[in-house]
Amino acid sequence: MTVKHFPPTAKLAPYIKEFLLIESDEDVWNKPLPDTSLVMAFRYKGLVQLQAGDTGENLSPLSLSGLRKSFRLFKYVKGSGNLLVIFREGGMNAFMLKPTPAHTLFDLHISAGHLFPADELNNVADQLAHVTHPSQRINIIESFLQDKLTDHTPDALVLHAVEVIKARHGIVKIKELASSLYISQDAFEKRFRTLIGASPKQFASIVRLRHLIAQYPSHASLTAASYEAGYFDQSHFIKDFKLFTGETPRQFFTATRSW
Repeated sequence: MTVKHFPPTAKLAPYIKEFLLIESDEDVWNKPLPDTSLVMAFRYKGLVQLQAGDTGENLSPLSLSGLRKSFRLFKYVKGSGNLLVIFREGGMNAFMLKPTPAHTLFDLHISAGHLFPADELNNVADQLAHVTHPSQRINIIESFLQDKLTDHTPDALVLHAVEVIKARHGIVKIKELASSLYISQDAFEKRFRTLIGASPKQFASIVRLRHLIAQYPSHASLTAASYEAGYFDQSHFIKDFKLFTGETPRQFFTATRSW
């Protein structure tokens, strides 16, 4: 499987982290871990399946993935080609006249036609299918998204909270964070869920576990890593980790992998 990373234009950079072009010349299984970004996918050839138990669900060629608390298992069928738009936290709202509360997408993988006009998406898909160079495909998606840009006013309070949670590697007390922002916890959590797609606690958990995984080689042991991540109950840590990755910590870190 070939994965290529492309930065967005300056106009789109405040709302989009990057574009990923994924092509597979053989059947490949991929298990991406939960992350903090909403993702929109454009499949321009082949087939991708989402594995659910013993069966695989064929995914829409134009789809949107919300934040989630657990891993997903995808099968990229031989000959598939996909272009992923990785949004910044809260960035998707900049492209919608009537923003959809992002938390309604939590743990879901749906057709992008639920949020954008089907005829426009189909036109994009048709254009993608008739070009061959990666830069051409990126240009088509960027043109579509730039046409969708609205007069968007970011929620500075929530975006600041996102940066605080990231800076503290997910180890934060939500009540104290809300208090530091001079807002009630209920109001803060509602605004955060609506824009980001998960509760502050769920978001912090994703940040915390991703940081633990990234930093693990520098720790003396799994126990030391879990303590630094704020886990003082090993059974709780193992349960959260297995939900997040599909494996126990020992199984996960013993395997040869990249993430």
